[in-house]
Amino acid sequence: MDLFPVWLSLRVSLVATALTVVLGIPVAWFLARRRHVGKEMMAALVVSPLVLPPTVLGYYLLVLIGSRGPLGRLLGRLGIELAFTWRAAVLAACVGSLPLLIRAAQAGFESVDERLEQAARTLGRSESSVFWSVSLPLAWRSVVAGVVLAFCRAFGDFGITLMVAGNIPGRTQTLPLAIYDHVQANAMREANVLALLAVVAVIVLLVGVGRLVRVRY
Repeated sequence: MDLFPVWLSLRVSLVATALTVVLGIPVAWFLARRRHVGKEMMAALVVSPLVLPPTVLGYYLLVLIGSRGPLGRLLGRLGIELAFTWRAAVLAACVGSLPLLIRAAQAGFESVDERLEQAARTLGRSESSVFWSVSLPLAWRSVVAGVVLAFCRAFGDFGITLMVAGNIPGRTQTLPLAIYDHVQANAMREANVLALLAVVAVIVLLVGVGRLVRVRY
């Protein structure tokens, strides 16, 4: 059995989760701590990937990064191809998993007593120092829960990935896409094996991390 889709899914999920952490944690802290006009709109935009059809998200991403899209043309001038590559699968997984990390981390930051942060500021700590020394250490369990959920979501992405990366065996075919192909070809044995691998991987990760750091999803 070709295990390329498994390794590609792991690779895509790890890279996408790293990007999600870099992008999502600052947004989560901003939503939890800043009062500003348009906060509700920003929160709605954050959650929208969870409720919009994956094909809609994939379509707009494809319009953005395709050869005729604004980002696609810019990258093309630099000699970088994004659409229908494994990098597009990373982008798709990141878009799909980002809301899970943001919402989990935001809940963690909101649970931190603001008086502790204010006390750190009165001692002369900068905002970045307050974040790294007070906010993040106190909210780390929620952040870890968000990271795990984001990884699992990235690992199982189907619709967005299919739209922007395609289903090219040996190049962009991730585990969910391979399972779909096997079912379409009535190769139920291969589909069962890959589906079982996916289920086991996700359950082991959720249970293992949950017991290790005692987080609740």
